[in-house]
Amino acid sequence: MEAIVAGALKQMIPSFKLGIILYHHIVVDDSPQMLKGRLQLFQESIYFDLQETAIADIPELAEWRKIFKTIGTDPSRYRPSSESLYRRIQKKSFISTIHSAADVNNFFSLYYKIPIGIYDLDKLEGPITIDIGTEQDEYMAINGRPVNFAQKLVSKDMHGPFGSPIVDSKRTAVTKETKNAIQIVYLLPSMQREQCEKILESMKNMFFQIHGGEAAFQLLT
Repeated sequence: MEAIVAGALKQMIPSFKLGIILYHHIVVDDSPQMLKGRLQLFQESIYFDLQETAIADIPELAEWRKIFKTIGTDPSRYRPSSESLYRRIQKKSFISTIHSAADVNNFFSLYYKIPIGIYDLDKLEGPITIDIGTEQDEYMAINGRPVNFAQKLVSKDMHGPFGSPIVDSKRTAVTKETKNAIQIVYLLPSMQREQCEKILESMKNMFFQIHGGEAAFQLLT
């Protein structure tokens, strides 16, 4: 599956970085107890940290807010998904287990403090383009609400928009029937290449350990 970063986005944010991880022949199921336990304990740890640290003072979350502002998105109205997770935890509204793929996604989004999307690869038709959306870019999100992506980061395939660092679409949602998947990792522009590759390798390995199959990643800069 070919994935490209649109020229307009590169021009606006020259150091924009994106990770793509492809998974084939995977088995998505209820999360193993190990993953459920790690996700719960990590959220509790974050909750106590947030009693002493303001969300606005977390560098990774602040950097993503800056990216949103640069492309014309109001980050207080449409938050990066990583920040939304932290705000839920701050209110002690902990993220419950969904299934193994979503739980791994949420764990790493919390751990690295960056937005991450995961999609059913068989529901996509390439190539994939990561771009700044227009008024015509809209979809029904997994929360059941329509979202318009004008002046927002959005991922599109041949059938239209399907994902973003805000909220993902119902059309390409991963389920327990998913056999092939793609993860889009919204890395920080400030990260060095070596750091990005280590993050992608770590994510790929943990996902593979739980889901089996085959996995490979690429870094788009």
